Amino acid sequence: MHTGLATLPPNPLTKNFDLKYHRLELTVDPSVSFIKGTVTSYFVVLENDLDAIHFDLADNMVIKSIIYHGSNILSSRPGNDVLKIVLPNKISTGILDSISVEYEGAPISTGFGSFIQSTHAGIPILWTLSEPYGAKSWWPCKQDLNDKIDSMDIWVKSPIQYRTASNGLLIGEETLGSDIICKWKHRYPIPAYLVAIAVSNYAQYTEQVKLESGKTLNILNYVFPENLDEAKSQTKELLEVIQLYNRLLGDYPFPDEKYGHAQFGWGGGMEHQTMSFVSGFSYELLAHELAHQWFGDKVTCGNWEDIWLHEGFATYLSGLCYQFLRPEWWPRFLSQRLNSVVSQPGGSVWVNDISNVGRIFNGRLSYAKGAMVLHMIRWKIGDEAFFTALKNYLKDPDHAYNYALTTDLKYFFEMSSGINLDEFFGDWFYREGFPSYQILWNNTSSGILHFKIDQSSSHPSNDFFELPLPIKVFGEGKDTMLRLEHRFNGEEFDISLPYKVDSIQFDPHISIISANNIIKQITTGTKDDIFEKNCQISPNPFSEVLFIKLKENLIHNPVHFEISNSLGETFSTGKIMDSFTEINTKSWSPGIFYFKIITGNVQIIEKIVKK
Repeated sequence: MHTGLATLPPNPLTKNFDLKYHRLELTVDPSVSFIKGTVTSYFVVLENDLDAIHFDLADNMVIKSIIYHGSNILSSRPGNDVLKIVLPNKISTGILDSISVEYEGAPISTGFGSFIQSTHAGIPILWTLSEPYGAKSWWPCKQDLNDKIDSMDIWVKSPIQYRTASNGLLIGEETLGSDIICKWKHRYPIPAYLVAIAVSNYAQYTEQVKLESGKTLNILNYVFPENLDEAKSQTKELLEVIQLYNRLLGDYPFPDEKYGHAQFGWGGGMEHQTMSFVSGFSYELLAHELAHQWFGDKVTCGNWEDIWLHEGFATYLSGLCYQFLRPEWWPRFLSQRLNSVVSQPGGSVWVNDISNVGRIFNGRLSYAKGAMVLHMIRWKIGDEAFFTALKNYLKDPDHAYNYALTTDLKYFFEMSSGINLDEFFGDWFYREGFPSYQILWNNTSSGILHFKIDQSSSHPSNDFFELPLPIKVFGEGKDTMLRLEHRFNGEEFDISLPYKVDSIQFDPHISIISANNIIKQITTGTKDDIFEKNCQISPNPFSEVLFIKLKENLIHNPVHFEISNSLGETFSTGKIMDSFTEINTKSWSPGIFYFKIITGNVQIIEKIVKK
């Protein structure tokens, strides 16, 4: 995977016109890393007296001609991958006009492989993958996330032994001597980075699936001949996934054209609109790329900072395929994503550096944490509100076949649930880290189940995560799932149950992000009562030395202590032999620690802070 730096910032020169149509007439040979072609663009002027039009195009691409109203006009290359075309006359606002750019060159691959020539089983293949900033490396376009192309025709000429996969419907294959022209027509809005071609000696087969609307959708697959049998056995499993997504999200977004796959040489998949490019045909990969047709293609993030609107959703939806269709795999899916998120203490879902392709597509943050944040929203607001919000977001006329931001998605969650999510998105989208919980519980003498709950954060940007906590309690052959709305540190809860609890499980179904949790039963009194009567820790906060003073009634029994940090790492252990003990903490870094005393069947835990 390539994760190099990408060219930024977005080009403000391309914002003064609205693209209506592109026709790409391309000539390629998959045995050669080279492209030549003509791109004809129809556009409507957005600013009065437009005297020049700009496209994004890599500086190494050679301009052969610019045709405007039948004449060849001048262009220039001012640098920074910009093509500037000076118009002979100024154009007024609202005017529809067109221009054709003839060009050629050997594209320089960027990002994940914007233009790659390679082989499979000794046979040449050429493929493109333009996300996020690679479209301009192989065709003149508007690369920014501000203007979808209303419709396209993509005509690709290649040697006759090959065929081309692309967006939309294949409307014809025309033979010209030793060449073939494959003509694709796409009539849905599309951003430049989702336009793609793949050219090789493909074998082809088609499957069909019924949509909720009653329409029949064709699934068109272009695969390497050596993988044909494998592909046929695996892609059929996607048919039930399409039907699941139709129920959860609304009908497939491009029903008048197709969905499909084209096999290519990158180690993964890419959700090119109406035809995902995939390296193989595993269940989760196909489900992930299909989900992008809703989240990424129908509704596209308006800024790469919000890429979780694509990758978090596609990851989570592939997991929902397990929950609804293969439930035995659902717990493993959740635990794997959770373990990925908490493997490091920091990192936000919000992308803080969109110049770094690796940061945009960070698997731990944009994918796994993005998916788990969606899972927590579902836990917080409930299934009905969650799935209602998704459908409303996808069909909203301001966002459908257009762009959206995280604030737009948040609005639909709030509207469906009636819950203000400012605090939640502040904690889980913009800021970093995750909580570790310290849960003390006991059955009181009056038969009440008592909890006292504290939390610490893995990252200083977040001092508290306000979340409902899932706790399952067991006793006398019965069990109950509790939902405790944890709003501040030290919060206590008293629960009345018709049985005595003998054990608890914290978050048994993985509903939230947390790690290194401490859950302890206090068998006599409450935590505060025990400390007030038996133990003094001073000073707190402390600097270099910590003093422990125990009352006489504790030192008559063996007393052990353990001090750990918020990640569960042990810093000091020992046995307290008399009423006054001194612990040297000079080598410890500042932070939050947990002091635990164990004596008999009593365990005492107190949070302490080193300055």
